[in-house]
Amino acid sequence: MPGASIGVIGGTGLSELPGLTDVREVEVNTPFGAPSAPVVIGSYHGVEIAFLSRHGKGHSLTPTELPVRANIYALKLLGVERVISVSAVGSLREEMAPQDMVVPDQLIDRTRQRVSSFFGDGIVAHVDFAEPFCAEMRSLLVEACRDARANVHDGGTYVVMEGPAFSTIAESNLYRSWGASIIGMTALPEAKLAREAELCYGTLACVTDYDVWHPEHDNVSVEVVLRNLHHNVAVAQQVLQRIVPRLNGERDCACAHALDLAVVTAPDVRPAGATQRLKLLLGDRA
Repeated sequence: MPGASIGVIGGTGLSELPGLTDVREVEVNTPFGAPSAPVVIGSYHGVEIAFLSRHGKGHSLTPTELPVRANIYALKLLGVERVISVSAVGSLREEMAPQDMVVPDQLIDRTRQRVSSFFGDGIVAHVDFAEPFCAEMRSLLVEACRDARANVHDGGTYVVMEGPAFSTIAESNLYRSWGASIIGMTALPEAKLAREAELCYGTLACVTDYDVWHPEHDNVSVEVVLRNLHHNVAVAQQVLQRIVPRLNGERDCACAHALDLAVVTAPDVRPAGATQRLKLLLGDRA
């Protein structure tokens, strides 16, 4: 099966990647169903990458409907080691203005209806998730943003809500009181599953609005989001052009060994079906 070591997951507005050449679509079957869309593999500024449209062709999947386990498993199966996630978000901070870029370093999970682990059904694993984003990926994303002359914020807490409706004013103010920085609908369970799959994962969060808390700005709506989306997509493409060539080296972070001490179920009691389903992740630990 054709492969690439770098994966890009495109969010709202980034359903395809201009500049990708020698393109071929790959239909991937996983134990968790089909991914959101066929994975597109091609050469991007001289580097082989795998691109996946998060919401499917034509933006047909809600955040809750996303087959995230299949998406991450498919990228892992294709040889991906590092994943860049591009997401549209709302800002919970005055200084993080629409059209800014944020490279978050923390997450708060406010989702309620999503499967957030590959494990279960007889095999238990508890991965370290204190630092949910790969530090190496974060550093390179910030550097690439600065090289692209984007207004970038290094760090911040990303609240992941269930959606698809936007926040109430009370919720928005609650998240602000927690010290959160941005709000969106897709970084989880992506980040958790990427950690279980031992992939490096970083998010480029593109601010489209001030959510609903700001008294001097329109409440978030599809119209407001789309107004800033075109600019953000152009900036995101500039950032991707700069970071992708820098991700070709060997990994030197803990992400690649996240499962080493995480699986607590003894091998002799693991169900055969679950072991087979997770063989790609467990490797020699199966």
